[in-house]
Amino acid sequence: MPGTLPRFPSLPRGVTMPALLNSLPRGINPPSLPRGITMPSMPTLPSLPSMPRGVTIPSLPRGMSLPRAAMPAVTEAPRRLLQDCCSVLDHQTPGGLCGCCWALRPRYKRLVDNIFPEDPEEGLVKANMEKLTFFALSAPEKLDRIAAYLSERLTRELNRHRYGYVCIAMEAMEQLLLACHCQSINLLVESFLSTLRLLLEADKPHLHILATNSFVKFANIEEDTPSYHRSYDFFVSRFSEMCHSDHEDLDTRNKIRVSGIRGLQGVVRKTVDDELQVNIWEPRHMEQIVPALLVNLQQHSQNDSGSPAEQTEVCFRELLCRAAYGHINNAIKPVLMHLDSHSLWQGRGFAVQCFQIIMYSIQSQHSHLVIQQLLGHLDANSRSPASVRAGIVEVLSEAAVIEATGSVGPTVLEVFNTLLRQLRQSVDYQLTGYYDNGGKHKTSSIEEKKLQDAVIKTIGSFANTLPIYQRSEVMLFIMGKIPVPGIYPALGSPNSGFEGSRMIQVMLLKSLLQVSEHYESSNLLTALPSSFLEPLLSFTLMEDPEIRLLVLSILTLLIDRRHNASRLTTASVAFDVSSLEMKEDRCSRQDNLFMRKHAQRLYRHVYLASREENSGRSHYQALFTLLAVLSVELANEEVVVDLIRLILALQEMTLSNQECLSVFNRCGIHALCAAFLNLLSQLGPPPTLHQHITQVIESREKDAPHLLPEVMFCDKPRLPEGELKVDEALLFIQSKICEALAGSSYSAHCERFNIPYTPQLTEEDRLSKRKSIGDAVSLQVDMDLPFCPDTPQKPQTEHITFETLKNAIEDRGVVEEEERRKRMEVVERFQTAPFEEIAAQCGARTSLLQSKLNQVFELIIRPPPSPSGHSAPRSTPVYEMKFPDLCVY
Repeated sequence: MPGTLPRFPSLPRGVTMPALLNSLPRGINPPSLPRGITMPSMPTLPSLPSMPRGVTIPSLPRGMSLPRAAMPAVTEAPRRLLQDCCSVLDHQTPGGLCGCCWALRPRYKRLVDNIFPEDPEEGLVKANMEKLTFFALSAPEKLDRIAAYLSERLTRELNRHRYGYVCIAMEAMEQLLLACHCQSINLLVESFLSTLRLLLEADKPHLHILATNSFVKFANIEEDTPSYHRSYDFFVSRFSEMCHSDHEDLDTRNKIRVSGIRGLQGVVRKTVDDELQVNIWEPRHMEQIVPALLVNLQQHSQNDSGSPAEQTEVCFRELLCRAAYGHINNAIKPVLMHLDSHSLWQGRGFAVQCFQIIMYSIQSQHSHLVIQQLLGHLDANSRSPASVRAGIVEVLSEAAVIEATGSVGPTVLEVFNTLLRQLRQSVDYQLTGYYDNGGKHKTSSIEEKKLQDAVIKTIGSFANTLPIYQRSEVMLFIMGKIPVPGIYPALGSPNSGFEGSRMIQVMLLKSLLQVSEHYESSNLLTALPSSFLEPLLSFTLMEDPEIRLLVLSILTLLIDRRHNASRLTTASVAFDVSSLEMKEDRCSRQDNLFMRKHAQRLYRHVYLASREENSGRSHYQALFTLLAVLSVELANEEVVVDLIRLILALQEMTLSNQECLSVFNRCGIHALCAAFLNLLSQLGPPPTLHQHITQVIESREKDAPHLLPEVMFCDKPRLPEGELKVDEALLFIQSKICEALAGSSYSAHCERFNIPYTPQLTEEDRLSKRKSIGDAVSLQVDMDLPFCPDTPQKPQTEHITFETLKNAIEDRGVVEEEERRKRMEVVERFQTAPFEEIAAQCGARTSLLQSKLNQVFELIIRPPPSPSGHSAPRSTPVYEMKFPDLCVY
């Protein structure tokens, strides 16, 4: 200890320490003297003569030491003395004698030297460190010299592999940074960062960890003064390299990687909020930082505290939450590149996890930028394998669910346009068997169907994030993309043909079904506008049974605002409305307007859809659910009467021999009528109506169970042998229904029963039956209609109505089968006949239309017949008197 050593006299005047080095054994590196101990004289050495006056011994260059001459072994005290002398020489600086004498050294160097203990295991001398800190705060202009000298000491100790003193020097620099950052931190930072570079360039892992911890402490300091010349490029590169460490020891490797992740986190914290620092969001930095984080997030799935995966997720979230609007793309692009290069899109794995972190971390108003990046990446991979495309679509779906609190952005329809385009391409790939134009890369129907299901699910996920008014626009947009021959363009490629168009129809209707599942609107006029309802209803008459079933489901979901359809999915005559707990409400004014506007169109399509030959059990159950929802949601007295008329018309259709219906179809319609009337009779009509319905059902249970839904709509329906014969006791009688409704609020509308319900087929219905694109040529021209302009027309005196005018213009044939045959002939003629012949036939059709118009005008202006039987003289029509300039004579 310094207190127990004797004090020796000073050296003779004019004698310097280098002369004593010859007495040291070779290879001995003496330590410095403790403070307060003076250098003793050596009695065994001869006294040296003094130098001439004015002559001094020059000091050694900085960093060099005197050679040690070999000499015999000496005792312990002289060896210790010589070691202390050499330690003084190690700290010399240019300047002559002051560098050699410790007492004459600058004060800041003495203060720095005093913080180092004799044994590095003792740690930093805290009392002396406090003195150094006080000196630095009192004389801030010395900070740069103090930092430079500390860096010099650390470098020397590092070169000599004295790592204990290296740690002490780093601890001292950290304390100075924390104490002096409010005044002149820039004087310390350059030396501090250069020291960290030196430690990070070493090949010792513990030095890397030491440097990283110091850098993290520095990154947490909030600076008050700006810095214009500081660079962190080296640290970004080095910390990213540490994140990819492949050290052979697993524990050491994890420590290095965690240090690298924490270092990147420190760089982000230090630079992201300071515009004068390096722009960490530049692509060259993001392409280093993001892959380094994703590698650790991918390879380490454990969630232990301090694991690389946990630290990576924390750093990744902090990076993303600090990203501004213009930085999102630079942060997301490296993620997409990493997932591509490592084939990580397949399945619900790492890619979904990454984008869940991204969507939960970024600011909600920026989330639509991530969606746009994914959509663009999906387009860029349109010729990639189906598994890759399905993985991107799956990530899109998950991102859309998370993004529900934000906004999809201004390009809402572009999102759906991209997804629908992927559906169209998938259909082409499925039909051709290749996902490239060259025919080199094969694909399978199973993979493409998985992709199509993922796209349909994603469309529903996106739609659920939108407000109600935008969902209506999306449904209209999807409806406009559904190919219908002659109305909407076919989306399939020229090679896909009719089958491709049919597949796209099915998938787009499934997309509509996904959108409508969570669509809730209190006003059906906005939920089902004419521009959407009319084309949707036209699909109920398509020959494809899957398409018809999808349309019925969509209609039911859109009308079922109170979610009663789930209780009415199975047709049955055992329904007890009181036990169903259905939510009923009085029909509002908007609902009444909707029914007045669209009710007849709905009834007509229900009637026509029920007589399709390929309808199965699911179709009749869907029709029952649709009618039940109509009666619960929109029923008033007029609607109830019209629904009963519709059911009676369906029953009459099954008894008619003109309809080509199978026994199953006839029995299915009877079962549908029984189930719906049983439900309708419990929703408000008088009890006498329910009694009549119950009597008929009981008769069927006894004599004809095949006319009830429990028997027909099961897995193995029991059909009667031979032709279907139905007795009158098994039918619902119109007169008895009228009697049951008499005396109630429904009696005011009972007169409508006198007019049998006969739905009028329109051109729209015939158009829905088209089987190919080529059938569209027969829409405007029908060449085989008979035309005899000279045939006298019998005067008609009946009341002129809209139906009369409509029938006069249409001049339809007798049966639909004959019309189908004629249309096929028209198609064949258009495909084979020369152009001149077709043009002549079109001219004849124009003449026919003109003659029909003349007939209509004759009916309008004909005077009423006189009682005497003589026709009155022709009077001038009103339109000729009021608008003479418009009449041509």
